[in-house]
Amino acid sequence: MPTYDYACKACGHRFEEFQSISSDPLKKCPACRKNKLERLIGAGAGVIFKGSGFYETDYRGASYQQDARKESDAGSSEKAGGCTPKCGTDDAPSGCSMPKKSDG
Repeated sequence: MPTYDYACKACGHRFEEFQSISSDPLKKCPACRKNKLERLIGAGAGVIFKGSGFYETDYRGASYQQDARKESDAGSSEKAGGCTPKCGTDDAPSGCSMPKKSDG
């Protein structure tokens, strides 16, 4: 149920009222008891996300997810310290300046 803002045209009293969408707007001011109450137009309620998993990447398309996977796969060889997965091994490409890893 939404919260509505009201203002009295007679006395200027302002307040919020929690009521159903299908309810009729209030008419009588609780402060001065005159029938000069007006429902104000507000910004509405904000969206509240509850629980885990509400992240920016949850709603991106498949192409974004594929590109992200490619980047993470490419980054895994850099994390190991080389330009290719074979850097630092006997199978390293010619001209590789990465020192070979020791077995011990």
